[in-house]
Amino acid sequence: MLTLISIFLFIAVFGRLMIFAIKLGWGILKFVGFLVFLPAIILGLIITGVVSVAIPALIVIGLFSLVATA
Repeated sequence: MLTLISIFLFIAVFGRLMIFAIKLGWGILKFVGFLVFLPAIILGLIITGVVSVAIPALIVIGLFSLVATA
């Protein structure tokens, strides 16, 4: 009986730690992806000459995100 209780507590504690680690890893991946891929997308737009379309879209999206978070 003591073994079953120990196994249950082991799964409960390390299961929560595993879920926390996955959430933390996903958050770090999103942050690093934002830092890496956003400049890459902007550079790609500059190289292909789509900046005249992209800048107004970025301004609109930026204003929307400022209003949405406030």
